[in-house]
Amino acid sequence: MASVSVWIDEGCIVCDACEETYPEVFHVTEDTCFIKADSRTDGNFDTNQTSKSVVKDDIDLEILQEAADGCPVDVIIIETMGGGASEGDASEAPAEVEPEVAAPAAAEVPAAAEVSMGGDRSLLVLFGTQSGNSEDLCAKIGKSASTYGLEATVKGMDEIQIGDLAGQMRVLIVCSTWGEGDMPDNAEDLWVAAKGDGAPNLAGTHFSICALGDTSYEFYCQSGIDWDVWFEKQGANRVVARVDCDVDYDEMANGWVAEALPHIAAVDGDGVYQEDAVEALKAKAAGGKTAVAAGSAFDIPAVERAELQVNIRVFRYDAVSGESGHDVWACAIPGHLSVTEVLRLLKATEDGSLTFRDGSPDDATTGLLVNGRLILPGRVALADIATTRNGESSLRIDPLPGYDVIRDLVVDHSDYQTHLSASKPWMRGATRGASQLEQGVMGTMEAPLAATLHIAGDIASYQLLHSASDTTPHNRSYVGPAVVARLWARCNDSRLSAAGRASHLEVVQGPNGIKAEADMSSIHRQGRMGVIAALALLEAKTATLEADGFTGRHGKHVWWFTETVKFSGQLNETTLAGATLGPFGMAKNALTGILPRMALGFTRNGAPMMRDLQALFMPPGSVGKMPKIINSKVDDHHEIVALYNAFDRRF
Repeated sequence: MASVSVWIDEGCIVCDACEETYPEVFHVTEDTCFIKADSRTDGNFDTNQTSKSVVKDDIDLEILQEAADGCPVDVIIIETMGGGASEGDASEAPAEVEPEVAAPAAAEVPAAAEVSMGGDRSLLVLFGTQSGNSEDLCAKIGKSASTYGLEATVKGMDEIQIGDLAGQMRVLIVCSTWGEGDMPDNAEDLWVAAKGDGAPNLAGTHFSICALGDTSYEFYCQSGIDWDVWFEKQGANRVVARVDCDVDYDEMANGWVAEALPHIAAVDGDGVYQEDAVEALKAKAAGGKTAVAAGSAFDIPAVERAELQVNIRVFRYDAVSGESGHDVWACAIPGHLSVTEVLRLLKATEDGSLTFRDGSPDDATTGLLVNGRLILPGRVALADIATTRNGESSLRIDPLPGYDVIRDLVVDHSDYQTHLSASKPWMRGATRGASQLEQGVMGTMEAPLAATLHIAGDIASYQLLHSASDTTPHNRSYVGPAVVARLWARCNDSRLSAAGRASHLEVVQGPNGIKAEADMSSIHRQGRMGVIAALALLEAKTATLEADGFTGRHGKHVWWFTETVKFSGQLNETTLAGATLGPFGMAKNALTGILPRMALGFTRNGAPMMRDLQALFMPPGSVGKMPKIINSKVDDHHEIVALYNAFDRRF
């Protein structure tokens, strides 16, 4: 059987025809069409024009040819080895041509235990970032690296010297582009050093690069391209081709991660790239027969739950007509399906126009509000979140609060991204001491601080955290709990320079920082993520109040308003007045009789004025006539703080 390659030539009009015919091979985006990594022997994810990789043996050539024939602009090219480009049947290739050697079939993949992956397993993951996207992606790589037997170190490009790259066997880089092809701020100094005379030789280094950019700019992904060229020029070995990602980068970037990690992990302890080990490492990471627990190998059983009769209520919004509402479907669905899988099922069987952000279980942008809880839908099973009454389950799915809805369940995350970018969250490293370890010179940190920073950064989705605050929907100037928590964690990092800390504190303690947060209890109740963030916000607020005494025009009134209303949602007027006056003021007013009369209800009792005069002579007649504001629930108290802040700025 001849080997077959397929690629997308120039001129694709992104019409979806090929993906509809053969979705296992083709994926269409807003800009172009790609050949999926799972269908190619080289495992890359692009148009396949450059490498013209052979497709895997399990690809149905008849369907492939049908997809090519259905392309209205004839840009899908199928080539059989030795037969040249052809739009005819791929099976017409000469039989005597030796096919390329494809990746081993699943049954031929060696067990991961048979692959020698001992010795040095270090991986350096570097990010060059302006808005934090590259850093988020690298954090995900760092968490996934151990699945492939790697020990990852994630650093910003401003945290290393160019000489530190010498001797590194494995390097993965995610770098964004700023402005007209410029390096992001935290990568500029390293790039200047890279172009200098002291740049090291990287003959023993294996690398791959993911470039983030915006196609609306002329120099698309230029920074990532520059680093890719530089590493090759310095003698490094590229294990996976560079991927250039547009603004909507998640799918392509995740595809790159899925390929880059097993390929970089295939570099053994002696620095030799073992290409045959790639498929075995993928199989191990996928949790197949190589999975182990308690030191013994076993097959991971499929987790299944009973079928649920569930009424699913899904928010719908049509931006064209401006109409919104909820669609309700009564379904019988296995309880072990995730909420994402439930939405996919509804889209496939009930309404193909249903719109939501799809992605991997860990995709931070897919967050939803489900039965009043903020969740990543790929991580939560239907049975764990559906509410059941009288034997009938229900599920209500809404878009994240605090963002503008684009369509149905898809929201615009621009508010969070804009505030994050404006806060300049990148690390500005300080000169600090280090120790000589087996891996080389490494900065040290006290274990309790390291654990604290690790916990503070354990936020699955900052987009989700941004919507956890009741304040963000009412005050779009507020940077939000996600930005504040992130910057506060940086402020507590001993590796941060004094200038970096001052810059972060300026945002945290500014008028649109932690002072604008009205109700941390709404954040605290959002599971583990909320508990971590609420603690950080409380620490940031305490430090802010200690630093400036809350000296705005509303001064201590807002401070005590925070104490009596923000945290509890209850207002006790007597406590508020007494606390505002302070101990000396209370003593003075006790002499005049004002405070006792307030405590006993002699004023503001809601009765006619004559009743106030009667109260001076008949105290029992006024007891119990305090108005409802006393010790009562304050509705929408987060809006009240926004009013106080608005008055402060206005007057």
